Amino acid sequence: MKLSQLKQHLSTAEAVNFELQNGTSVPEHFHVTEVGVVSKHFIDCGGKIRNEKVANFQLWDANDFEHRLKPTKLLNIIKLSEERLGMEDLEIEVEYQAETIGKYDLAFNGKNFVLVSKQTACLAQDACGVPQEKLKVNLATITPQNACKPGSGCC
Repeated sequence: MKLSQLKQHLSTAEAVNFELQNGTSVPEHFHVTEVGVVSKHFIDCGGKIRNEKVANFQLWDANDFEHRLKPTKLLNIIKLSEERLGMEDLEIEVEYQAETIGKYDLAFNGKNFVLVSKQTACLAQDACGVPQEKLKVNLATITPQNACKPGSGCC
C-alpha cells in the first residue's frame, strides 16, 4: 500500500485498527512511535546496485491502556512527516514487535489495516543460477488427446 492509499482510507475511517494476517489484532492502545523514510542502498547477489525507499511506520504496544489513536491524529502525523521529511508517496513498511521486530507490508481489508508478512527473494535469479521452478504435471492426467505433439514446444 502506498502512502496516498493509507491517507485515503484514514480520511473515511472511524478508527485505526491493525491486525496480523492470521487475524490477531494489534492491541487498540498501540502507539505509532516512528514515521520515517528508510533508504536502502545495496548490491544484489548478481552484482547489481539497487536503491529502495519506503515510508516506515513503527507500531508499539504500550501499557498506556487509555491511549487510542484516531484517524485524524495519524493523518496529522503523516502530514508533518511529508512537510518535515519530504516524504513522498512511497510504499509503506510497518515494523511491529513479535518475537523480534517484524517488518510487514500493509493492506486494507475494508475495515482493518492488515500487516502482511514480507518474504525474501533473490533479485538476480538470472545472474546467480537459481533454477526456475518447473511445471509439475500429474502424469495420470495425460491422455492421447491432451498429450504433447511433436514440434508443439510443450515437451
